[in-house]
Amino acid sequence: MPRKISRIAVTALEDIKARDVTVFDVRKLTSLYDTLIIATAESNRQVKALAHHVRDKLKEAGATILGVEGEDAGEWVLVDAGEIIVHIMQPAVRAHYNLEELWSTGKRARAKTADRAAA
Repeated sequence: MPRKISRIAVTALEDIKARDVTVFDVRKLTSLYDTLIIATAESNRQVKALAHHVRDKLKEAGATILGVEGEDAGEWVLVDAGEIIVHIMQPAVRAHYNLEELWSTGKRARAKTADRAAA
């Protein structure tokens, strides 16, 4: 089920053009959740739209949404679906907190590199 839910979350992010979607398998690093997903959005509006879309798609798939944090500001929204956590951030916030480095000892399940390849 975690893989299916992760795929649904990634597809939901890609539906609304999230950039640099990165998925980490963190089962060996924490018992709190299995998968960590990080994505970039270009504006407060896109961050909020992505968070709503991810939440709605996960609910449709039968996932339980435990919480959504950060929607008021829209710079960084966290969607907690129990087995997976989705972080949606604006570029400056993502660069500042650098969650990829924090979780880099985790196995990357998938990294979207299309944006980097186009540069």
